[in-house]
Amino acid sequence: MEKRKRRDTPLTELAELFDLPGDVVAGLCHLEMIGDRRLFVEHHSGILAYSDQCIDVNTPCGILRVSGRNLTLEALTGEELRIGGAVERVEWVKTDA
Repeated sequence: MEKRKRRDTPLTELAELFDLPGDVVAGLCHLEMIGDRRLFVEHHSGILAYSDQCIDVNTPCGILRVSGRNLTLEALTGEELRIGGAVERVEWVKTDA
Protein backbone atom coordinates (compact mmCIF):
# COMPACT_ATOMS: atom_id res chain seq x y z
CA MET A 1 0.00 0.00 0.00
CA GLU A 2 1.44 3.35 -1.03
CA LYS A 3 1.66 6.08 1.54
CA ARG A 4 0.16 9.39 0.42
CA LYS A 5 2.37 12.42 0.65
CA ARG A 6 0.96 15.15 2.86
CA ARG A 7 0.45 18.41 1.01
CA ASP A 8 1.41 21.45 3.01
CA THR A 9 -0.49 24.66 2.52
CA PRO A 10 1.38 27.93 2.10
CA LEU A 11 0.47 28.83 5.70
CA THR A 12 1.92 25.62 7.15
CA GLU A 13 5.05 26.02 5.03
CA LEU A 14 5.43 29.59 6.31
CA ALA A 15 4.94 28.43 9.89
CA GLU A 16 7.62 25.78 9.47
CA LEU A 17 10.01 28.24 7.80
CA PHE A 18 9.84 30.67 10.72
CA ASP A 19 9.38 27.93 13.35
CA LEU A 20 5.96 29.24 14.35
CA PRO A 21 2.99 27.24 15.63
CA GLY A 22 0.55 26.56 12.78
CA ASP A 23 -2.45 27.73 14.80
CA VAL A 24 -0.92 31.18 15.22
CA VAL A 25 -0.23 31.58 11.51
CA ALA A 26 -3.71 30.32 10.59
CA GLY A 27 -5.34 32.81 12.97
CA LEU A 28 -6.98 30.17 15.14
CA CYS A 29 -7.95 31.04 18.67
CA HIS A 30 -5.75 30.01 21.58
CA LEU A 31 -7.23 29.08 24.96
CA GLU A 32 -5.33 28.72 28.21
CA MET A 33 -6.84 27.87 31.60
CA ILE A 34 -5.25 28.26 34.99
CA GLY A 35 -7.11 25.93 37.31
CA ASP A 36 -10.79 26.83 37.46
CA ARG A 37 -10.10 30.50 38.25
CA ARG A 38 -8.84 32.11 35.04
CA LEU A 39 -9.24 31.67 31.29
CA PHE A 40 -7.16 33.42 28.61
CA VAL A 41 -8.51 33.67 25.06
CA GLU A 42 -6.29 34.96 22.25
CA HIS A 43 -7.50 35.88 18.76
CA HIS A 44 -11.11 36.65 19.72
CA SER A 45 -13.53 38.83 17.77
CA GLY A 46 -15.42 40.40 20.66
CA ILE A 47 -17.93 39.69 23.40
CA LEU A 48 -21.42 38.59 22.32
CA ALA A 49 -23.04 38.25 25.78
CA TYR A 50 -21.89 39.01 29.29
CA SER A 51 -23.16 38.29 32.79
CA ASP A 52 -21.58 37.09 36.02
CA GLN A 53 -22.70 33.53 35.13
CA CYS A 54 -22.09 33.32 31.36
CA ILE A 55 -19.81 35.00 28.83
CA ASP A 56 -20.10 34.31 25.09
CA VAL A 57 -17.00 35.14 23.07
CA ASN A 58 -16.88 35.34 19.28
CA THR A 59 -13.79 33.63 17.82
CA PRO A 60 -12.60 32.48 14.40
CA CYS A 61 -13.36 28.93 15.62
CA GLY A 62 -16.98 29.72 16.57
CA ILE A 63 -18.73 30.94 19.69
CA LEU A 64 -17.01 30.07 22.95
CA ARG A 65 -19.34 29.96 25.98
CA VAL A 66 -17.81 30.25 29.43
CA SER A 67 -20.13 29.42 32.33
CA GLY A 68 -19.52 29.71 36.04
CA ARG A 69 -19.97 31.92 39.08
CA ASN A 70 -18.80 35.48 39.69
CA LEU A 71 -17.32 35.74 36.19
CA THR A 72 -15.55 39.00 35.40
CA LEU A 73 -13.67 40.45 32.46
CA GLU A 74 -10.23 41.10 33.91
CA ALA A 75 -8.72 42.33 30.64
CA LEU A 76 -10.01 42.95 27.14
CA THR A 77 -7.89 44.03 24.18
CA GLY A 78 -8.23 43.51 20.45
CA GLU A 79 -6.19 40.31 20.71
CA GLU A 80 -6.60 38.98 24.25
CA LEU A 81 -9.41 38.39 26.69
CA ARG A 82 -8.94 37.38 30.31
CA ILE A 83 -11.87 35.98 32.29
CA GLY A 84 -11.74 35.51 36.05
CA GLY A 85 -14.09 33.86 38.53
CA ALA A 86 -15.14 30.29 39.20
CA VAL A 87 -15.07 28.76 35.70
CA GLU A 88 -17.30 25.68 35.64
CA ARG A 89 -17.71 25.03 31.93
CA VAL A 90 -16.09 26.03 28.64
CA GLU A 91 -17.87 24.89 25.47
CA TRP A 92 -18.20 25.58 21.77
CA VAL A 93 -21.73 26.63 20.82
CA LYS A 94 -23.01 25.45 17.47
CA THR A 95 -24.92 27.97 15.41
CA ASP A 96 -27.26 27.33 12.52
CA ALA A 97 -25.49 29.23 9.78
